[in-house]
Amino acid sequence: MMRKNMLESLRRIVQEVNTAGNLQAVLDVAVLRVRRAMGTEVCSVYLREPSLGRLVFSATQGLNKDFVGKVSMAANEGLVGQVAGREEPLNLEHAEAHAAFLLMPGIGEERFSSFLGVPIIHQRQVLGVLVVQQQERRRFNEDDEAFLVTVSAQLAGVIAHAQATGSIVTLEAGQEKHRSARFRGVAGAPGIAIGETAIITPFADLYAVPMRRCKDIDEERDFFRECIEAVKEDMRALGRKFSRRLVPQEQALIDVYLHMLDDNALAGEVDARISRGEWAQGALSKVIIQHLRTFETMSDEYLKERATDVKDLGRRILAYLQSANSGPKEYPARTILVGEELTASMLAEVPPENLVGLVSIRGSSNSHVAILARSMGIPTVMGAVDLPFTQLEGREIILDGYNGHVYFNPSAELYGRFQAIYEGEQQLSKGLEALKDLPCITTDDVRMPLWVNTGLQADIARSLDRGAEGVGLYRTEVPFLLRERFPSEEEQRQIYREQLQAFAPMPVTMRTLDVGGDKSLPYFPIEEDNPFLGWRGIRVTLDHPEIFLVQVRAMMKANAGLGNLQIMLPMISSVPELEEALELIYRAHDELIVELGVDLEIPVVGVMVEVPAAVYQAREFAKRVGFLSVGSNDLTQYLLAVDRNNARVADIYQAYHPAVLQALQKVVDDGHAEGRKVSICGELAGDPAAAILLTAMGYDVLSMNATNLPRVKLVLRSISSVRARELLREVMTMESAHQIQAFMEQALIDTGVQQLVRPQVAEIA
Repeated sequence: MMRKNMLESLRRIVQEVNTAGNLQAVLDVAVLRVRRAMGTEVCSVYLREPSLGRLVFSATQGLNKDFVGKVSMAANEGLVGQVAGREEPLNLEHAEAHAAFLLMPGIGEERFSSFLGVPIIHQRQVLGVLVVQQQERRRFNEDDEAFLVTVSAQLAGVIAHAQATGSIVTLEAGQEKHRSARFRGVAGAPGIAIGETAIITPFADLYAVPMRRCKDIDEERDFFRECIEAVKEDMRALGRKFSRRLVPQEQALIDVYLHMLDDNALAGEVDARISRGEWAQGALSKVIIQHLRTFETMSDEYLKERATDVKDLGRRILAYLQSANSGPKEYPARTILVGEELTASMLAEVPPENLVGLVSIRGSSNSHVAILARSMGIPTVMGAVDLPFTQLEGREIILDGYNGHVYFNPSAELYGRFQAIYEGEQQLSKGLEALKDLPCITTDDVRMPLWVNTGLQADIARSLDRGAEGVGLYRTEVPFLLRERFPSEEEQRQIYREQLQAFAPMPVTMRTLDVGGDKSLPYFPIEEDNPFLGWRGIRVTLDHPEIFLVQVRAMMKANAGLGNLQIMLPMISSVPELEEALELIYRAHDELIVELGVDLEIPVVGVMVEVPAAVYQAREFAKRVGFLSVGSNDLTQYLLAVDRNNARVADIYQAYHPAVLQALQKVVDDGHAEGRKVSICGELAGDPAAAILLTAMGYDVLSMNATNLPRVKLVLRSISSVRARELLREVMTMESAHQIQAFMEQALIDTGVQQLVRPQVAEIA
């Protein structure tokens, strides 16, 4: 292939496969376009069948199509098996002479000598093999090989998504009932939920309409026609309103809209689908999206622009359909709420006693809804981008909030395993209630204070009910997220006062405003190419002292007469940065003394250690502040260069990574060298196995989600500090996170608290 044609060919192939309707369509388009682009005689795709591990002849241009879906080979058989097993291209000019050559009778490949195969890989999993062949004996050149590898990489994500969607569609059609479908996301809140889905969708979004059957076909058709007439009248009114201002060509566009609504156009296609039993919204969505895909693949720019008109018309009709169906929704007894991007207000619509789980297609473990879910103890999966959620309305699913997975149509064995885990969780929670008023003390009398992370008013009662001894992290950004503007100083004072009073005389550690990264205020958006390394945390508030000063003034006013406030500074990476923040705090304190005429106590100020630079300057920070607190979530992310909210790299975000544990030990040693207390307030603190190691390292306080507090208390009351230090010494000699985690899980079993081992469910095809 000529290099100058490669990008254009690739663009067209990707565009067409992205608009294909289902997995088979994706494959058929791919083999057709690749064969044409490369000028070969054959292009075929072999897909790996997960349950059997075999490579199935799935699509072809040039071989016998009658054998598609009927012929397969073992994962290590033939040239295709070689490509899949080695996970690299295989380029041969005389294929039949290769030792691994395997003739597949009937498909007609015996005439073709030249062979080029490349693996199709998505998230480290081999999905299949893409092959081109031709009769002439020749070795494909470097450009050909590079092009096919590029096409394969582009196809992988599309095929993975189409497979995920196809597993649901196939099951809807009543086929292959034994297969389970698993969808991967990010763990948002721990726990197992088994329940029925309730799909929540944004208004007039054609791509987020749930698929369902209508109850009465004739009634649904009449309802659709009423909405069509309403849109027609809107179009006519629009034409009359602007009749004098529109030129004839623009006026003609109104007429085009009206014609599209005729029975022999869009409206007729939707009506036909309703007649087959689909509800009006789903039928409309399918018809409009199908037309949009057709327009988007056209080469004529004028025709491509008409896609905008079709989309606009479709949204107008959908708006009428949804408005007429906007009555109160009934939620299942065990509701798992699923949506494109869930919000706190959506959660509030579901009766609390019905809500057992949450799945958000977008969002991260730090999204407001995930924070809320953790505080409420609701298992949650975020970022499940491949989940075809619109097709799951009213279906039973299993949600694994520990590992960030969603299971549809699970096998009886898989269902049984999750049911056992769920029942074990319920029993464990009841058993832990007896620990509420007992101190967290090791078997050899070493005391470990257990604090909580909070952000919502609802966290207060839950935390105190679990026996919290203080607040190690109060997320002050949460009240900011709940408003449409910055809260005033008085509004903040009232919020902070409630927290301080509720826990008094126990300490409450308030982190100054921490926005940026994946936490953006709707009225103060921060858009950056690399937000986690950008304008976030203390960097924002130092650039906006008017925000910072108002906040710390509100904190100190709220602390009057209580004296249990601690202020914590996020994302500090240098001494000058710290000193600038301290100077503003002292300035706010001095202003309040003059303003109020009373000698307010200046609170203890601490630094969050969450970037690598802070690890190496922990001692310098400790000389200037009253305490250090490790934010293990961000510290792990930055040390390993892994976005912890990205499902693609979730498996290499490893809290037990040796580098992370060494950094944690250095921080506590350096803090103690300056006589300062060192706490930790990340997710690691709430991990029972990790709590043993943190205790052995010498951390003075562990702060965690209220749900995890009883679990940590149980394990620390079951082990001696001497044994904890022995385990730490052993762990510090290990070289991999997996080795350390397995070792510590065994330690939990040996300690007699095997019920705290994080549930792992083996994949069952």
